[in-house]
Amino acid sequence: MRKLLICAVWLALCFASQAQTNYTLSQILDSARVNNITLGNARLDVEAARQQRLEAFTNFFPSISATGMHFNANKGMMQTDINLADGISPEIAAVLAQILPPEALASLSNPISIEMLKNGTVGAVTAVQPVFAGGRIVNGNKLARVGEEAGRLKLKLAENKVDETAEQYFWQLASLLEKEKTVETVESLLGDISKDVNVAVDAGIAMRNDLLQVQLRQNDIASQKLKVNNGIRLVKMLLAQYCGLPDEDFSISYDSSEDITLVERSDGDAAVAGTVEYKLLCKQLEAARLQHRMEVGKYLPTIAVGAGYNYHNLLDKDHHFGMVFATVTIPISDWWGGSHAIKRKKIAVQQAQNQLNDNSALLRIKIQSAWNDVEEASEQLVIARRGIEQAAENLRLNRDFYNAGTSRMTDLLEAQMLYQQALDKQTDAFAAYHNKLAAYRHAIGQ
Repeated sequence: MRKLLICAVWLALCFASQAQTNYTLSQILDSARVNNITLGNARLDVEAARQQRLEAFTNFFPSISATGMHFNANKGMMQTDINLADGISPEIAAVLAQILPPEALASLSNPISIEMLKNGTVGAVTAVQPVFAGGRIVNGNKLARVGEEAGRLKLKLAENKVDETAEQYFWQLASLLEKEKTVETVESLLGDISKDVNVAVDAGIAMRNDLLQVQLRQNDIASQKLKVNNGIRLVKMLLAQYCGLPDEDFSISYDSSEDITLVERSDGDAAVAGTVEYKLLCKQLEAARLQHRMEVGKYLPTIAVGAGYNYHNLLDKDHHFGMVFATVTIPISDWWGGSHAIKRKKIAVQQAQNQLNDNSALLRIKIQSAWNDVEEASEQLVIARRGIEQAAENLRLNRDFYNAGTSRMTDLLEAQMLYQQALDKQTDAFAAYHNKLAAYRHAIGQ
């Protein structure tokens, strides 16, 4: 009994490992956001912008530096000759002549060679605190913060693009799976018709040509089935690669008979203001204004205070001392070229403003177009679903007419083809509706 239980558990595990993984649209999107390479690089860009902001913040603090040097020259850097006789007055010379021996007195007229700074060590530690830098430090920090916020917006834009592409793959796969079901339904239908025609041919009440027409149609359906299966395999590979799915052998979950639910239409101006594209354009304008201020700041005075601790032994004696200082730097000749650089940055601000105004209008048009597409796709889906009912009824009538001998096989096969086309139209309209709905949501920033 225990062995049987172990075998049963083992078989259950084997079947479970071989079962296909089933993904919903939400799971596909979550996987795409986590594993997509484009989003991974966008997140790295955000982190790089964050590090740049932190780097800019350090400019508020003092700049501390340390320098040291030791030198040893082949001769002293300062050399001179001193002649003591040049500094002795005649009166002192007369006195020295009475005191010193003649040899010592004669040596005073010989020059003495002196050299200094042949070797030595110098060191200093200095801290400089900027007091005023033309607003470049403040505006530089604001610009870095804008860059980080723009990086986050670009990440959101990339997420929207990845979501949209993943949804397109998802509904493309759903469309192919529905077409596979349609082909299987038609295949079964033709199989039933073929059996009926075979019986009728054997009974002599139908021509063999009718059977050949059915068989030709069956061959055409077999060819379509092969193309659909290849398409399913290819789209699964694309979806697995794009979303980082662990295996290409999976299935998806969706409801092809769900009711149409239109999202609430957003107001034009409010919808534009809520889009990531509009917010990014606003950040670009803000960045252009800050760059203009920083350019102006380059040509304003720079004031800094500092303190230092120094050491040297240049005179063969250790010497330590501290000092405080203040510096003022005023660019004068730089204003000649700087005035043109400032005007160039001001033109860039106007260009960013023009781009914001123009693209806002384009975004409003894009949102309206996306809404029109949603409305049209929903109507097309309603029409397609109504067409299935009509095509199914037409097929039923033609089949009854053929069985009664009042209709030709070509009419029946044409009705079957119209029924298949109606199913395919409904499938395409269903996928198009969801794609257009997703496009509108992304267009309004949802």
